[in-house]
Amino acid sequence: MEFANAIIAFTGISFLVYGFNSLFSERMINEFDRWGFSQFRKIISVLQILGAIGLILGLKFNIILIASSLGLSIMMFFAIIVRIKIKDNISRILPAITYFVLNALILKYSLQVLNQL
Repeated sequence: MEFANAIIAFTGISFLVYGFNSLFSERMINEFDRWGFSQFRKIISVLQILGAIGLILGLKFNIILIASSLGLSIMMFFAIIVRIKIKDNISRILPAITYFVLNALILKYSLQVLNQL
């Protein structure tokens, strides 16, 4: 359980940092242009920040953890698809794959906790 909480906290903090970077970092603004999603950058960033907050709140409220990990899993699934579509190399796709797997594992864990109630 402590290991799961550490993974949840790490993932939440990661998405919080990434979400804010997506809003304000010139490098991330350029990445959204490269991906073809510049018009959706702000909404995606806000969703990442909300997902991150949800993961952190989910440490206390399991239903929020379920919703947040599901939403972030879906977001990372599509990030993988976009990166494959634009022909990024594996080193650029790997972070999205990693965070997809982490969020899928968090989702699985949160559903197991729900079933134990």
